[in-house]
Amino acid sequence: MEDRDIVELYWQRSERAIAETAEKYGRYCYAIAYNALDSAEDARECVNDTWLAARNAMPDARPKALGAFLGRITRRTAIDRWRARAAARRGGGELPLALEELAECVPAAENVEGRLAAAELSRAVDDFVRALPATERAVFLSRYWYMDPVKDIAARLGSTQSRVKSMLARTRARLRTYLEREGLL
Repeated sequence: MEDRDIVELYWQRSERAIAETAEKYGRYCYAIAYNALDSAEDARECVNDTWLAARNAMPDARPKALGAFLGRITRRTAIDRWRARAAARRGGGELPLALEELAECVPAAENVEGRLAAAELSRAVDDFVRALPATERAVFLSRYWYMDPVKDIAARLGSTQSRVKSMLARTRARLRTYLEREGLL
C-alpha cells in the first residue's frame, strides 16, 4: 500500500491504518528501537507506542515522508525509554555509545536560549550531513540516527570495524570544525 493511502486511512480513523503501517514499516521501526535499546521487549513496546503516537499526530499532520515521520517518532520514543531505564540504573544498547561519541560535537540545550541554539544546531548538522559524500553520510546516519553497531555498519560496507571507526572519527572532527566555523560551538 502506498504511503499516501496509509495516511488517508489514519485521517479516516480507520483501524486498518495501524495494520498497514505495521506491515510496511514494522521491521524498520523495530530496528531503530532495538538498536537504541538492545531489548526485544522494549523495542516492541516502542514500536507499539509509535503506532499510537502516529495515530494521535495524524489529525494535525499529513506527513509527506511517512517512513521518516515514523522513524523520528520511534527514535524519540526509544530515547525517552532509554532515559527512563538509565534513570532506574539500567542501560545497554548502542544509544549511550553513540551519544558519548557525539558529545564532543553537540552542546546540551538546558533553557530557552539553549533550545533556540539547538534548533540552529539542528539546521547546521542537517546541512553538514547533506554535504557529505554518500558513503560517509550513510555511515554517519547508520551510527547516529539508526544507532547501528559499528560491526553491522562494517559488515554492510564489506569493510573492517577499524575503518568504520576511523571514518566516524574523521567525520565527527569535520563536524566539530564546521560547527565552530558556524559559531555554534
